[in-house]
Amino acid sequence: MLREGVSGSFHDNRMYVGLKGGDTMVSKATICATGVEYARLNLPGEERFFHSGVYYGAGASEACFCSGKDIFIVGGGNMAGQAVSYFSGFARKVYMVIRRDNLSHTLSDYLVKRIKAIPNVEILYNSNVTELEGDNELRRIKITNSVDHTETWYDTCKLFICIGGDPNTEWAIANNIVRCPSGYLVTGSDLFSHAAYKNQWQLDRLSYHLETSRPGLFAAGDVRFNSVKRVASAVGEGAMAVTQVHQYLAAL
Repeated sequence: MLREGVSGSFHDNRMYVGLKGGDTMVSKATICATGVEYARLNLPGEERFFHSGVYYGAGASEACFCSGKDIFIVGGGNMAGQAVSYFSGFARKVYMVIRRDNLSHTLSDYLVKRIKAIPNVEILYNSNVTELEGDNELRRIKITNSVDHTETWYDTCKLFICIGGDPNTEWAIANNIVRCPSGYLVTGSDLFSHAAYKNQWQLDRLSYHLETSRPGLFAAGDVRFNSVKRVASAVGEGAMAVTQVHQYLAAL
């Protein structure tokens, strides 16, 4: 049965999770896989078209449904750039919608060169999606240019929003668990340069690859700093975290 956790604390080498309804769950080891809350455009109708034309992120499994279609990918970071490159092999045309006037500000150089060389990719600079229209599914979108303020409607049934998000780690702040500036849980060797880790870690061994600054608390998937934001990677990390939990428990 799924239960919503509303609080978390550590003492006596245990993690205590307060559950909605008043119960408390106690564990010797925990795997955090709370993922990321992906950023939205906050447009009217966005919620209605979710999974009916509007998608957060750009999963490879969606590519086959884009065959012969004109699709739009919003975002100027590497996640968006990789999606543009991959989806261009399926869609008739891929529009990349970015707020800036230059890709190099936010995209790795190798991706900039790759994307600009793909013939069925068009980059819409200084642009934002400002309106969505459709019936039961998305049918068209309005894109506004922030420089000349022109508004253009495009017919499409696929809009992928790749503008980042926030990891669900607010609970870690009160527990002094090391996070990166963006809020992701830092694990393994990435912890070694953090003063907070050096001050808190009291075991003779170093933290395991997926172990946080709190012994026995592991992180897997999108919530983890430096993780690959892909489903297959998250599944693999989950399996690896289980193995490391067994190592941790065996040493108690």
